[in-house]
Amino acid sequence: MPISFSMALLLCSVAPGVDYSRDIKPVLARRCFACHGPLKQKAGLRLDSSELIRRGGDGGPSIEPGHADESLLVERLAAPEDDRMPPEGAPLTSDEIRLIRGWIDGGAVAPADTPQPDPRDHWSFRPPKRPEVPSRPDSNRIRNPIDAFLGSARDGRGLQPVPPVEPGEWFRRVSLDLIGLAPRPEEIRAFEADLSPDAYVTAVDRLLASPRYGERWGRHWMDIWRYSDWAGFGAEVRESQPHIWRWRDWIVESLNLDKGYDRMIVEMLAADEAAPGDADGLRATGYLARSWYKFNRNSWLQNTVEHSSKSFLGLTIACARCHDHKYDPISQVEYYRYRAFFEPHDVRTDRLPGEPDIKKDGLVHAYDARTDAPTYLFERGDEKNPDKDHPLPPGLPAFLGGDIPIEPVHLPITVTYPGLQPFAQAEVLAQAESGVATARAALDKALLANPRAEFEENVARIGLAASLWNLESVRARIAADRVNHAEPRDSKLGDILAWEARRIERQADLRKAEATLAELEQAERAAKPSEKAKAGESVVKARETLESAKIAAARTSGTYSPFGTVYPTISTGRRLALARRIVGRENPLAARVAVNHIWLRHFGRALVPTVFDFGLNGTPPSHPELLDWLATEFMDRGWSLKAIHRLIVTSDAYRMQSTGGPDHPSAAIDPGNAFYWRMNPRRMESEAVRDNVLHVAGRLDFSMGGPDLEPASGLTSRRRSLYFRHAAEKQMLFLSVFDAPNVNACYRRDVSVVPQQALAMANSPLALANARYLARDLSREVGETPEADGPFLDSAFDRVLGRSPSDQERKVCREYLASQSEILAEPEKPDAFQAGPACEVAPSGDPHQRARESLIHVLINHHDFVTIR
Repeated sequence: MPISFSMALLLCSVAPGVDYSRDIKPVLARRCFACHGPLKQKAGLRLDSSELIRRGGDGGPSIEPGHADESLLVERLAAPEDDRMPPEGAPLTSDEIRLIRGWIDGGAVAPADTPQPDPRDHWSFRPPKRPEVPSRPDSNRIRNPIDAFLGSARDGRGLQPVPPVEPGEWFRRVSLDLIGLAPRPEEIRAFEADLSPDAYVTAVDRLLASPRYGERWGRHWMDIWRYSDWAGFGAEVRESQPHIWRWRDWIVESLNLDKGYDRMIVEMLAADEAAPGDADGLRATGYLARSWYKFNRNSWLQNTVEHSSKSFLGLTIACARCHDHKYDPISQVEYYRYRAFFEPHDVRTDRLPGEPDIKKDGLVHAYDARTDAPTYLFERGDEKNPDKDHPLPPGLPAFLGGDIPIEPVHLPITVTYPGLQPFAQAEVLAQAESGVATARAALDKALLANPRAEFEENVARIGLAASLWNLESVRARIAADRVNHAEPRDSKLGDILAWEARRIERQADLRKAEATLAELEQAERAAKPSEKAKAGESVVKARETLESAKIAAARTSGTYSPFGTVYPTISTGRRLALARRIVGRENPLAARVAVNHIWLRHFGRALVPTVFDFGLNGTPPSHPELLDWLATEFMDRGWSLKAIHRLIVTSDAYRMQSTGGPDHPSAAIDPGNAFYWRMNPRRMESEAVRDNVLHVAGRLDFSMGGPDLEPASGLTSRRRSLYFRHAAEKQMLFLSVFDAPNVNACYRRDVSVVPQQALAMANSPLALANARYLARDLSREVGETPEADGPFLDSAFDRVLGRSPSDQERKVCREYLASQSEILAEPEKPDAFQAGPACEVAPSGDPHQRARESLIHVLINHHDFVTIR
């Protein structure tokens, strides 16, 4: 058929040899498969194979080979915005459309290709099954099934593993991995001297039993679960919540107790429903409180949906907020049904014994505030366009179970009415009694100071009367509460006590209004002329309040006031149902995601590199059988995290050297070490860097738990870095320089190598002070004279780097000590080591000792100090 001049120009502009596999299918996959692929076929059209493209859909063939102008596909791709495909996102570029047109005009030549598989059959959406452990001939390198799986994978690629590291190096590696602290030299020597066959396992068990384990791995899980202290300017809270540090302490304690990972998820998502009233467990729901956002509840819930799915399920479900997921079998409706699990919840802060002011301290936790809160689908994700005609019930994506059984939870009275707790009643009563004592003292003081000052005396008498009435009111309300909230309730007695409590409370309110008015009138009399008007306004308002109190006291209807907030008596049970399904054996994702995170932090490389995306757009596992074996082993061992750690760090794979050298035969075959023929060296995380600066000097404070510490004190406080405030605009600078976790999302740490890191270590008052402390301790141990420099060097390398110096290092260091001592001994020579930021400890006055301090400072700046090999 004839073509137009413009079409001829277009055809001439197409690069020769348009290739379907190279140029066409990738564009269709990226932009069209979401609506016209294996999961969904709008208008009956499927575009994931050349045969299906030709077949077309409900509107007939989608292309006319040889005639792009007559092809429905081209027409829709180039249509005006209202009819253009794809309907969302940017249109295809002119170059992409030109290639498609050229391909069609060239006859739509394409090889036979296989349609995309059903996403529901994706590897991670099938429950893990325990694979057979491969049998291996080299049993001396097989310490547990991990080695059998890795060895089998290496065999097929001709890879040879490197030898094991020396025992001392392994012990340093495993100590840093499990507790985040380098071992002391005497600990390394003791391990090296232990020749028993169980020496490695015994060492691992001792480390796992240390309280330091919970602190080290608590920080890892805090990364994944997005721990953040409260954020806001000044005292204003904008994100997260004050007192959320209790969640941090719960994480540390749970890990040290080896609480099952499944139980940890249940408590973080629904402790208020799983064990209502358990204050220790309630701390876990800080996980939900962390996403609280002052300015927009939808932002809060969107973060909850997105990050609970990423952290526990390895799914990017947030992609379905605006439209059906483009890769995974998750519809937009299913996104909002998942959100419905969280729709009713809110955050509250309960008072704790000894502190009635929840601004100073309190237990922050989640609860269901609105059990009837509806969930609406937002059209195209726009919260201004909710589909209120079709409220959605809670549910999971179909491949994860869809509808799941949900049972409401009836809550104990002390949960719904915290003011009924014995400690709360006792404290409010004690506070009222204290008020009476204070009022009596004020009256006695007024009488003693000036018996004739009747006005001042009268004010004090009115204040005492108000305090006495308040005490009676508290007693009456407590008595009424105890009867009216008892099971079973004595209705007759309860009604009588309620009526009496109401009467006394209104009288107490009246007396309080009288006392307030008297105080303000006294203040008005004493006010300066310039302050008379303002004081008079306060008096007028107080008189109005008094009149209102008189009217209220005359009423016979109503009820008495509770001691604090009264919350709903029923929780929906939605979050509990969700949590139990997440950790149910039938869920294909939770165990895989967890062991993948653990593996990443031991080996520096994950089995599934896309740690928060196990879906179709993620990267497949490098060792799928090993991943599934670990996942099933994890569940079979009661979701014990310590059991998985023990398996990993006692494997031969974990014992390997971290360098094979460029001439090692495996380096050419697998330069990226995807098959673990050696260990991956890793830089310590920021917290471990700071902690070990203190630890090698013997000055780390091992106090555990408690409120978050001010970031500004990070260079002077000796507490572990875990305990310092970490929020959007409240972070310790030293930790930030060494890639502290991003508070918004940190499923794996970024690792950078920048000059600021070397400068931070070189100029840090923390590093400087601890270098001086350690140098002085070692000098006291080995001697302070130059003749003791040899033992000093051995001890310094042992303490700081966990190894002995090489002959070359020993030679260079001794020369440095000698030359530096001479330089510092010369009069009027600048002391570079003394220059710089203020340090809590001054340099030694002895030039030789100052040289030793400088050398220790150099070792703390050594690459080996911050590296886990």
